[in-house]
Amino acid sequence: MIDLKPEIRQALLNNAALVSLLGGSKVWPEVAPDTVVEPYITFFEITNFDDLYLDDSAATSEIHFQIDIWAKGNTATIAKEVDKTMKSIGFARTSAADLYENDTKTYHKAMRFKTYRMIEGVLA
Repeated sequence: MIDLKPEIRQALLNNAALVSLLGGSKVWPEVAPDTVVEPYITFFEITNFDDLYLDDSAATSEIHFQIDIWAKGNTATIAKEVDKTMKSIGFARTSAADLYENDTKTYHKAMRFKTYRMIEGVLA
């Protein structure tokens, strides 16, 4: 199984325009700290499964992630930077939805991406 969480977090943090829009390095896997102020990003793996088989062994994994943008205002500019970053590391966007969290009065943009990655050592 391939773990892409460190790669995704680092790619998002390496995007200087995105970090500037967030007001700092506010990107976390799964859950942000309680003390964080919007805007910020959380992300999580949705699925990660064997895809292409060669000689009865999995050669690739299909991996899906969701990136969530949390903000008190419009999320469009941040979403464009997230999309650009994810595409730069080999992901394709499969969906995006504008949501609103009534309890916290927070805008929430949910973006889903997928990629295929070779499993190390399979074709060596």
